[in-house]
Amino acid sequence: MYKAQVTVTVPVGKRLIARAIAGLPDVKKALREGKILLKGGTTVSAVAEELIGSPLRISGRITARGTVSGDKDLSSFPHSILFHNGEVENVDKKLAETVAGMGSSDIAICGANLVDVQKRAALMAGSPLGGAPGQVVATLEAEGVTTYIAAGLEKFAPCSLEEAIRACGRKRIDTAMGMAVGLIPVPGRLISELEALSIIADVKACIIGKGGVGGGEGSTTFVISGKKTEVLKIVEMISSLKDVKESGIESSLDECLEGGPGCMTHLGCWHRDRLREEGER
Repeated sequence: MYKAQVTVTVPVGKRLIARAIAGLPDVKKALREGKILLKGGTTVSAVAEELIGSPLRISGRITARGTVSGDKDLSSFPHSILFHNGEVENVDKKLAETVAGMGSSDIAICGANLVDVQKRAALMAGSPLGGAPGQVVATLEAEGVTTYIAAGLEKFAPCSLEEAIRACGRKRIDTAMGMAVGLIPVPGRLISELEALSIIADVKACIIGKGGVGGGEGSTTFVISGKKTEVLKIVEMISSLKDVKESGIESSLDECLEGGPGCMTHLGCWHRDRLREEGER
């Protein structure tokens, strides 16, 4: 038994999750013979890069300023795509129709903003009704579509999903750093770095630490064990990814500073209210 201690940063973790999902047998089969739906987010964008070589448009995101959106109208670029018969289709404007046309051998991949103590996942919703994605992500498994939830361990929290859902809500929040959000539960099969490491190589991973400084904020430190060749495969992969960039269409990674295209439908934004107050002085 060979053991190695490794630290996985949040950006590296997203790439490990992406490689693991892209390597799953049912995902490979759907890539050849079926349909794969990818709902945008930085981790799912990394999956898109692994599967088709192209990133996705990033919509909402959490930054140091809070729950914010992009600063430009980039709706011509895809946030959600369908891969079928070797073709990539932008399905942002027909998500419900797309899901209705998927079968039990097809695959959907989405992210999460929260994973609770029971490993139940949820997505934040800052647009009315969660926008088009918010109206379908909770129904994918109900349609029989296998759903993989790509979520880094930084999304895991010692809380109850029900309690979190009751605490938030777009119209319950009086003021918010960014847009007020609610939570939409997303049923599916969770893939975090913990699962990803064991998918990529024949190893066992154990978490021994969380967090860090100097670029290691949000990171996870593991001890991985197995045959030396398998363990070193992971060590070398992590090392090769240390300078990886955030995934997403580059222009969509810029956050709104003075109000993005969806600003008028977002609720409770403290930044927007402050700008308005300053403009009235």
